[in-house]
This record gives sequence, structure tokens and C-alpha cells, in this order.
Amino acid sequence: MEAEALSITAVIVGAIAAFAFGSILYHPKVFGTIWAEGSGVTFDGAPPILAFVAQIAALIFLALVIGITATISFLWTAIFAILAAACFVVSGGAFTRKSTGALAVDGGYIVGSGVLMIIAQGIF
Repeated sequence: MEAEALSITAVIVGAIAAFAFGSILYHPKVFGTIWAEGSGVTFDGAPPILAFVAQIAALIFLALVIGITATISFLWTAIFAILAAACFVVSGGAFTRKSTGALAVDGGYIVGSGVLMIIAQGIF
């Protein structure tokens, strides 16, 4: 089996789409209020820069993992990586006693982001 070249365009588009998805999902008029109340977070002031830097890095790394698995046509690796990331996020949130709603938003964000990244690989 011959590997395909990594699509940097798909990686970038997937990461951007996932970031945009998060901006919508965590908006107070969508699920942001449920998440904030269940996470002990307020929307007062600017969000911490480190949170955005880490989020962007994580999205790029996950998009790269999905892109690399696309080069060898092994979708299951990408799916398991997405599920592992979601489980880590939910586990960490559960240890800090986030509400069930906040955990669902966090886990759903990872899974939804992964789906968008897989779609980007299919398109680009």
C-alpha cells in the first residue's frame, strides 16, 4: 500500500473549522452558559491567553494526527485518537467536578472537532 501525501490544506482547514465550531458551541447563546455554570467559569473580561494558545495547539496536533492517518487510509486510528482525546478531557473535567452538562459540551466539542477534521481530509 502506497501512502498519500499529507494535505496541509486539510489540516489547516480542519483546525480552523474546529476552532470556529468551538466558538459557536461555547457561545453563551448556544451551550456556553451551561458549560460556564458547570465549570465554575464566568464570561467577565478576556479569556486567558494560555487557554487559547493551548486550544489552538491541540487542534493543530489533532488535525495532524487525522491527516497522517488519512495518508495511509486508516480511519480507525483517527477515530480512536479523537475518542481518546475526548475521554481525557471528560476525565479531567470530572476530576475537577464539572457538571454533566459541562462534561457533555467538552466531550462533544472534541468529537465534533474530529468529525470536522475528517471531513476536511475528505474534501481536501
